[in-house]
Amino acid sequence: MISYMVSSFRRWGMSKKGKREARIRENPSNVSLNDFENLINQYGYIKSGGKHPQAIIGRRVFAYKRTNPVLFPYVDRILEIIDSKKQIKKKE
Repeated sequence: MISYMVSSFRRWGMSKKGKREARIRENPSNVSLNDFENLINQYGYIKSGGKHPQAIIGRRVFAYKRTNPVLFPYVDRILEIIDSKKQIKKKE
């Protein structure tokens, strides 16, 4: 109960997109497919076709399997790609 109140207090003043990303970062092992794909669309786009859809963020391309909930390795990898994109943006 207390941890929920603290985490929700931290998110107070954040946008929907920021809250979604914070929620995914707090619990990457239980992410819905809808939240996962919305996070990808926030930083890049999804290319459908073939056996698996591809998340394209910047110059990085990452194929993932459409399961609900999304498997942890896929979420972890997307968060790494997003973090590297944010670091590149800060250097510029």
